[in-house]
Amino acid sequence: MSPLYCEKFRIPKHLEIADGAVIPAPVGEQPMMKTGNWRTERPVIDHEKCTTCLNCFTYCPDGCWHLDAKSEKMVWNPIYCKGCRICVEVCPVDALTNENELNFKGGVARLDKPY
Repeated sequence: MSPLYCEKFRIPKHLEIADGAVIPAPVGEQPMMKTGNWRTERPVIDHEKCTTCLNCFTYCPDGCWHLDAKSEKMVWNPIYCKGCRICVEVCPVDALTNENELNFKGGVARLDKPY
């Protein structure tokens, strides 16, 4: 960074970042990014069709997919999924389908009685 910029904002030397530097993103789960109870659909994977191409992992904007090293299968994390369906759209072998959230126990908040 230019010295003028650093002086203007009083950025300590040890926190300066060079122009064009790559700043690493947080790795792992981010507690502030948990999905509320508003998701209406969730992706469901058919492991028989899955070729482990990693498209779901690559294109998911919320990082909801990971490859399990032991089983060598893709695993979906429902805590962070927003239900955008991008993973379903980019799957080249149609191994992912959308299922209504009401089909799963604890899938969405259910009221015992209406308002």
